[in-house]
Amino acid sequence: MNTKVTKLRAERSKNEAKIADLQARNKQIDELITEQENTDIIGLVRATGMTPDQLAALFRSMNHTVKEDTAHEEV
Repeated sequence: MNTKVTKLRAERSKNEAKIADLQARNKQIDELITEQENTDIIGLVRATGMTPDQLAALFRSMNHTVKEDTAHEEV
């Protein structure tokens, strides 16, 4: 077989391995980002002194407001 083809296939194989490693690392980074964001959110909620029920009510009202805004934009 042509040595150039063999070398190119070997290089491609190495690249595929590197890409897989980088994708796995990106997944880990995404998980760390989400974890940190969640920690920040929990800290903010605790700093306001909100109860879980108050937080749930806030989310419901925000969701309702977003739906209303979306409905107005579609008209």
